[in-house]
Amino acid sequence: MSFKTKVMIVVLAGLATAGVVSVAAVPSTETFDAAHKYNATCKGCHGAKAEKKFNASLSDDEMVQAILKGKKAEKPPNMPGYETKGITAENAKALVDYMKSLKQ
Repeated sequence: MSFKTKVMIVVLAGLATAGVVSVAAVPSTETFDAAHKYNATCKGCHGAKAEKKFNASLSDDEMVQAILKGKKAEKPPNMPGYETKGITAENAKALVDYMKSLKQ
């Protein structure tokens, strides 16, 4: 490892410790805002109250997998997978819980 690389690592570590930069590339469940993500990404297809294309009779795991891997619908649009876009299983579970809360 070059001297320049070592210096950059030390500087970034110091900035991260001071809270100037974030080290996490993927949102954790602590900082993941399911309501914000739903409104920004999901609401267009699923509606304001998760009243469209949301099968609450599926198990939580099936719904999490649909969020992560996507799901082909009987007719378009298909549900895209969000795992490749940085959504974790924990984030997906938070989205499932949020969508269920909208239905109550």
